[in-house]
Amino acid sequence: MNVLTVTSPDIENGLGYRTTIWFAGCSHHCPGCHNQHTWAYNQGTPLLSPAVLDKICEEVKKDYVRGITLSGGDPLSQPDENLKVLLTFLIQFKEEFPDKDIWIYSGDTYEINLEHPIKKEILSLCDVLVDGPFVQCKYDPDIAFRGSTNQRIIDLHTGKELDIK
Repeated sequence: MNVLTVTSPDIENGLGYRTTIWFAGCSHHCPGCHNQHTWAYNQGTPLLSPAVLDKICEEVKKDYVRGITLSGGDPLSQPDENLKVLLTFLIQFKEEFPDKDIWIYSGDTYEINLEHPIKKEILSLCDVLVDGPFVQCKYDPDIAFRGSTNQRIIDLHTGKELDIK
C-alpha cells in the first residue's frame, strides 16, 4: 500500500487540525474527481516505510493535531494484501496514539465495506467514515468534508450519520 503524500496541518478533511495521508490507488474513477492523479496504484512510497511513518509520527504527536485522515485515491479500494498493511498500520497507530481520532474516506458505502472482513476490521479501528462515490451532478461546494450530497459522514461507533454542515 503506497502513500503519495502526507499533509499537515489539514482542516479540509475532518474536524480539527489533522494529518492527512493520501493513498495511491482507486478503482472507482468517478467522473469529475478532483484527485484523478491518485488513481494509479503503482506510485508513491510504501506506507510502512520509515520515511512515511516518521513523517506521520512527527506531525501527529503535535498537541494541536486531533487525528489522522485516510484519503486518496481510496484507502479501502485496495487488494487484500494492501488492506492487511493498512490494518497493521492502524493497530500500531491506535497503540501509539490512543487519544487521536481516525477519519477514513471510501468511494464505497458503509454497508458495502462492512461485507468485506478486512475492511470491516479496518473500520472498527476508525472513528468516522465519509462514504460513497463522488457524483458530479450532486456536487456541492458548501457541504463540509464531502464533494457531493450523496456522501455521508458516519460515526463508526454508533453507525449513525453525523449532521455536519
